[in-house]
Amino acid sequence: MKSTINERVHELYWRYDINCARTALTCLCELFHVSLEEQTLNAAIGLHGAGGYRAQCGLVEGALMFIGIYFKQKGKSDSEIAGICYQFAEEFTDRYHSLKCFDLRPNGFSENDPPHACEKLTAETIEFSSEFIKRI
Repeated sequence: MKSTINERVHELYWRYDINCARTALTCLCELFHVSLEEQTLNAAIGLHGAGGYRAQCGLVEGALMFIGIYFKQKGKSDSEIAGICYQFAEEFTDRYHSLKCFDLRPNGFSENDPPHACEKLTAETIEFSSEFIKRI
């Protein structure tokens, strides 16, 4: 699974130039065989740290979007899904020490940042998210 995720993240970043939130959402949908509507994917366009503002990490936001889609299809209530999202955020913070793009991005931020600096972190957090979802 790890090599598949690494390859897909690389392709989505470098061939299609999509952001981390959309990449996480796409990969999780593919891993769990969930269809992804274009409108939903478009909703994640500005979720890479709040449009680059360096707020909540797009890897978190993409996973949270997927959790909502996936567990609604599994018949969970809105309040159950909100609880799962809370648990995810808690476990993500325990593992990565933050939910903020500003803290998680390798080498911080500068005006000369290369694109997709979070490729390795993206693959790692998609695997983390997948394992979390399987446990629920």
